[in-house]
Amino acid sequence: MIANNNINNDKAVQLEQLIDFKKLVQPVLKFKWRILTFALLVTALVVFVVLSMTPIYSANSTLLIESEQAKAIGIDEVYGINSGQQEYYLTQFEIIKSRSIAERVFNELDLINHPAFNQPPSLLSQIKSSLNFIPTEMVDSPNDNSAIIKQNLIDGFAKGINVSPVRKTQLVNISYESSDPELAALVSNAIGDTYILSQLEAKLGINQKANVWLGGRLEELRLKLDESEDRLEQFKINNGLVDVEGVTALDAKELERLTDEIALARSRKAQADSFIEVVQKYGTSDVSRLESLPEVTAHPSIQNVKREVILVERKVSELQQIYGPKHPKMIAANAELQSVQKNLSSQIAKLIQGIEEEAQTAARKLANLQQQFNQSKGSFQNLSTIDTDYRRLLREVDTNQQLFESFLARQKETEVTGDFDSPVARFTDRAVVPLKPVKPKKKVIVILAFIASLGLGVVVVLILDALNDTVKTSDDVEKQLSQRALGFIPKAHKKATFDDINFAFFDKDNPIHAESIRTIRTSISLMAMGEQLQTIEVTSSIPNEGKTTTSMNLAFAYAAMEKVLIIDGDLRKSSLGMRFGLPNYQPGLANVLAGTDALENCIVSEVKNNVDVMPAGAIPLNPQELLSSGKFAELLTELKKTYSKIIIDTPPVHAVSDALVISAHCDACVVVVKTAHSRNEAVRLTLAKLNQARGKVLGVILNQFCAKDARYNDDQYSYYQAYGSDYTIKDVTTINPNAVDHKKSA
Repeated sequence: MIANNNINNDKAVQLEQLIDFKKLVQPVLKFKWRILTFALLVTALVVFVVLSMTPIYSANSTLLIESEQAKAIGIDEVYGINSGQQEYYLTQFEIIKSRSIAERVFNELDLINHPAFNQPPSLLSQIKSSLNFIPTEMVDSPNDNSAIIKQNLIDGFAKGINVSPVRKTQLVNISYESSDPELAALVSNAIGDTYILSQLEAKLGINQKANVWLGGRLEELRLKLDESEDRLEQFKINNGLVDVEGVTALDAKELERLTDEIALARSRKAQADSFIEVVQKYGTSDVSRLESLPEVTAHPSIQNVKREVILVERKVSELQQIYGPKHPKMIAANAELQSVQKNLSSQIAKLIQGIEEEAQTAARKLANLQQQFNQSKGSFQNLSTIDTDYRRLLREVDTNQQLFESFLARQKETEVTGDFDSPVARFTDRAVVPLKPVKPKKKVIVILAFIASLGLGVVVVLILDALNDTVKTSDDVEKQLSQRALGFIPKAHKKATFDDINFAFFDKDNPIHAESIRTIRTSISLMAMGEQLQTIEVTSSIPNEGKTTTSMNLAFAYAAMEKVLIIDGDLRKSSLGMRFGLPNYQPGLANVLAGTDALENCIVSEVKNNVDVMPAGAIPLNPQELLSSGKFAELLTELKKTYSKIIIDTPPVHAVSDALVISAHCDACVVVVKTAHSRNEAVRLTLAKLNQARGKVLGVILNQFCAKDARYNDDQYSYYQAYGSDYTIKDVTTINPNAVDHKKSA
């Protein structure tokens, strides 16, 4: 049970990781005003287009298609359709929608000269025709242009006709759409009238064709009937037939009687033969065995004699108990017993002789019956052949008679109904001139356009967000980079100057920046708790991610508690000295490592309270060789005696490998990432290089983070509160959940 629960929990976690609805909603909320603006612009454009569209009117008429049409005489078979079947109605619907009906209405109403069909082509039609750059092959004719134009007009006219049956009824609605309401009503009624008239004409034509065809076939059938009757009569005369059916029935009964008698004779002969076979097997002398046969014991005479034998035997048995064998009564009883037994043997012999004679008689009778059956069978077969020929001729006469009578009746029906016009349909409602257009449905189109454009905007935002693989939040740092998010630095105001950005830590009007730097300082201290933390390297993946500004402000935060030195480790493109207003000729790190200046000359003291600066100095030709030499390590050892914190600003990792060389000499390394700018793959590569160089990476700092996006990104963002002051600091978050707010004021 516990294992099953664990499996279910794992599946739930995987599903939650697979579909992060909160992450899907974040970009939508972030760009909600842009999405809404896009939707409103598209809707405004649609409104402009809809207002310029021509209104279309629809007129509707209703026809009742008769399933049981009025007729003088039943003649449904002539038309070849069953009006009771569903296919009949479907066929009528297709006839109403057919091009022949549309073309006939088009010509009768002379619509080719109607203003509605002579309007200039619309802009959409012109665009479609211009896109048709492949010419179509057509048959040459004298009036190509007029025929093509008319054909296109008829095709367009037919598309405007709509036929819709009413379910479970015989009604069908015919509607036509046009920009002219009067034309819509006129066409809707004309289509119904034309359909009814065309069906009546078709029925009349079928009647006429059927009458002509039936008249021709009737004479042929009359001749065939006469010929077949003559052949039947001649056959009866030739064979002397009066009533063939009686003769055949008599012969059939005779054959049936002979068959039954033959079966009975065969059964009797078989019984007698089987008894004789048993007698021959036992012999006629063994009376005791013959006497046990069922055929013998079942005979009445034998049964009477056996009863007498039993009575005498019982008498002899009783006398034996009283008298001796020489007693006169005993002698008389034995004599009587012998007489009875002799009589039994005589009766059995007579019975056997009678059965033998019966077997001979049965055989003779069976032979006679078989002979009579064969003679009757031959006679019956001859008569059956005559009867078969007779019935064939009789069927031919009956068939010809039925065909002749059927065609004669059909011809009379067609003659009677030829002038009877029975309508196949009738109007239940004729179309009236519509007062309101049916399209375009302007409100619906505008609403759908707004919803569709809104959905399109959301989809585009989600797609762009899915394609955006930059680091945007602390959640991205932890999930995508597998690193600890040490904190974030808010994005500066658009009107902020270069100095405002560099020294934002001391800006009393922007306390959010100072609090975020203090939070980063606290996170770094907690990450290095229990270990030495004197030298901190600050680097980035690519230029312009804010590593120098971060180094300066981090130094200002540490300076509130201890002595701090900032070293410009970028010996190729230094900017730290310029930010502090130092001259370009100020000696620095390169001079110390090259041995051209003393250490005390290369350090500028108290640029800020408890903050000293060592600029890059003169840019050397071999900066990496200087940093890789043992002098750099000796310099750091010497500086640790004076400063509690040494912050080294290094070049970007992807630009040069100087930062990798310096990382081996530092107690900690911090990577600065520009929010929504640095790509995940680039930052991962930076972290991999630093780890390969044995640098101790404590985490990542998000720079230029837009505080307004905090509410869209993660619930762990909360408001900073400046303790011991009279103002509230908003829109700042604590990135590292394991870090604590640094409440001590600098």
